[in-house]
Amino acid sequence: MVPNEIFDNYLPVALLTIIGFVFVGISLFMSRMVRPSNKTDEKLSTYECAEAPIGDARIHFNIQYYMVVLVFLIFDVVILFLYPWAVRFKDIGALGFFEMLIFIEVMIIGLAYAWRKEALEWLQ
Repeated sequence: MVPNEIFDNYLPVALLTIIGFVFVGISLFMSRMVRPSNKTDEKLSTYECAEAPIGDARIHFNIQYYMVVLVFLIFDVVILFLYPWAVRFKDIGALGFFEMLIFIEVMIIGLAYAWRKEALEWLQ
């Protein structure tokens, strides 16, 4: 490869990288110049999701929220697998169909398990 061809191929990438760094630098500089900088004790204190950072750190949290989120994420990933499968459904044939049936079966068993363990129930 001739060095001139390499330069032509990487010039747009190099320019975009330089422009990106310059933009970030200018943005950080301008935000530092414009923002107020009066530091108070309240602004410097620890922020814990609207909870007052007072008291013992060893308190019990309700795990139900996290269980529902995990089940939601798992089935969200299932949708990510189902969409491309549905788009290419005619091309994959019977083998792809039965593989997806097994996959969906495993997900249904997982949902039944989570339901039986009451992972989807909110405590009142």
